[in-house]
Amino acid sequence: MTDLISGLSESFAHSAVLTSTLVVAVAEIGDKTQLLSLLLTIRFRNKAAIVMGILCATLLNHALSAWLGVWLQEALQRWTEAHYIQWGLAAGFVLMALWVLIPDKEDDETNTHESWGAFLATCALFFVAEIGDKTQVATVLLGAEYSSVFWVTAGTTLGMLLANVPVIYFGERLMRRMPLHLARYLTSALFFILAITVIWAG
Repeated sequence: MTDLISGLSESFAHSAVLTSTLVVAVAEIGDKTQLLSLLLTIRFRNKAAIVMGILCATLLNHALSAWLGVWLQEALQRWTEAHYIQWGLAAGFVLMALWVLIPDKEDDETNTHESWGAFLATCALFFVAEIGDKTQVATVLLGAEYSSVFWVTAGTTLGMLLANVPVIYFGERLMRRMPLHLARYLTSALFFILAITVIWAG
């Protein structure tokens, strides 16, 4: 019995991490924070500091976002019937599927933070850029879906790094070769699949 519970727990953790990683990694392609990564590499030479800045900013922002998702899910459970929460989550994923089809615009704010150095500038800019961003909203929804701050944050942070670290080290050449329209369609399809999964699981 203990082995069964342990196996189910591991399966849940893997599912939360893999889904969160995949969703954010694909959603980040062409996103404004990925464009911000490119701008930061132009402004600063210390690429390792930029990576660490992204890591710290993402951990903080996405941990708060995942916690909000878990809190909302638990609060709604106390006041709302389960099927309403299920349909609400599904609707949220469908809205995300439509939102990601709208391309982001480059937002050059790095010039006002150059004196901070690569690490602090990246931390501040990424944290602010993530507020209200697609990946933050996705993290809230994933937190509500999996009810796990730790595993969702781990997955979304890994996804953020997978999408941004290559841009930091390979820069504009990589961005030019990325099929951004295809990435948006794939991301949209992922969110639609998540919406269907939520409804099916219910």
